[in-house]
Amino acid sequence: MDISEVAQRAGVPASTLRFYEAKGLIASVGRRGLHRLFAPDVLERLALIGLGRTAGFSLDEIARMFAPDGLPQIDRQLLADKAAELDRTIRKLSAVRDGLRHAASCPAPSHMECPTFRRLLGMDASGAIGVPSKKASSRTPRANNLPKARRP
Repeated sequence: MDISEVAQRAGVPASTLRFYEAKGLIASVGRRGLHRLFAPDVLERLALIGLGRTAGFSLDEIARMFAPDGLPQIDRQLLADKAAELDRTIRKLSAVRDGLRHAASCPAPSHMECPTFRRLLGMDASGAIGVPSKKASSRTPRANNLPKARRP
């Protein structure tokens, strides 16, 4: 199959196929003119790569899931560890979702007066949510960077 057919059947751009080939994740078997040619089993390999990416594995981790002969050689412990990581992420995101839903319909006069919203803020400040906080720009001084006399 040429690269355009593989791209169409796999649902990825040809540039992705070229990138994967450069990373050693897939290999072309030849050329027809300027077009790379791939064996039919490349579609299964691309499906495994896609599943790995969806699960959150890096391309380097995915590359290690293939033996030198190109056949899948997947570390079961790596899969179990990723599943546990996904469980933690799901719990964190579920807590955030529930907090946002509550905040959207909270009857408190101000979100800052709502204990549930305050807990959500506390989770973010402690890093429990796992969402990186935005760093203040160098042009916007933070309160703790101001001289004591100017702090609000």
